[in-house]
Amino acid sequence: MVTERLRPSRAMSACQELAVLVTQQTDGKGNGVHKTAIPQLTFMRESEVSTGMCDVTEPLLAIMVQGKKEVLLGEETYQYGAAQYLVVSVDLPLRAFIVEATPDKPYLGFKLNLDPAQLCDIIEQIQPSTGKTENSMRGLFVSDADAPLIDCAIRLTRLLDTPQDIPFLAPMIIREMYYRLLFGEQSEAVRQIATSGSNMQRVAAMIRRIKADFTTSLRVEELAEQANMSSASFHRHFKKVTSMSPLQYQKQLRLLEARRLMLAENADATNAAYQVGYESPSQFSREYSRMFGAPPIKDIERLRIA
Repeated sequence: MVTERLRPSRAMSACQELAVLVTQQTDGKGNGVHKTAIPQLTFMRESEVSTGMCDVTEPLLAIMVQGKKEVLLGEETYQYGAAQYLVVSVDLPLRAFIVEATPDKPYLGFKLNLDPAQLCDIIEQIQPSTGKTENSMRGLFVSDADAPLIDCAIRLTRLLDTPQDIPFLAPMIIREMYYRLLFGEQSEAVRQIATSGSNMQRVAAMIRRIKADFTTSLRVEELAEQANMSSASFHRHFKKVTSMSPLQYQKQLRLLEARRLMLAENADATNAAYQVGYESPSQFSREYSRMFGAPPIKDIERLRIA
């Protein structure tokens, strides 16, 4: 009983130490994403709540250092705060909102890109494959961070002050973070990211195929055949991992890219719709409004004002 009561306070104390380090690394650099000398590691800092960020998120570990964030996957909502972490195990179209941040106490995030190949290597060392095909699991989860995991994040962040040590020590610390995830309370979900031959891994491979060519018409039967599954089984496992069907997944990729084209390249709505694979501008406008809460022109105007 005593151990269970102490664990959250130790984790919060470690998280406060990490907050000091991330603040030092991002002070004077403004809001946004801050790259570091460690390629896999970035920090996030925002001094006010956000109206929402939409993007396709690749596999990552995100530790909430300070503040609070809300993430939407399809119709599902995940919220996490200080001393909690989020793991994304496959490429997912996500909408994220910072819901707690002030200039005096900004939102601070620690983000580490995950390499499934490294996870697979560790899994093979600690638990060789049994050949058993595991059930698929959701490709996103939120969990409480324990003190040892946050301690790894602290040591990795401190390396930025001694860049000469990064090439040798950073890979060791990152490997330890993978190890901690594999033995944390979400260990089963983490293992599915890199378990060779798992249904989740086969779905992940098809997700990469859809992402690479999302403008062309999607044939679910062909994807199922490539994944060595029946159409019904593929559809079921795909929805288990992503919370949506393959067609819904492709639609979100198209709408996100169309939004980027209009915002970053000044494409008009009709041109953006055709570029991402829509044949009907009116259908594009309806589906865009449903996803982003406003028609294309109004949504882009709102984003530019913000």
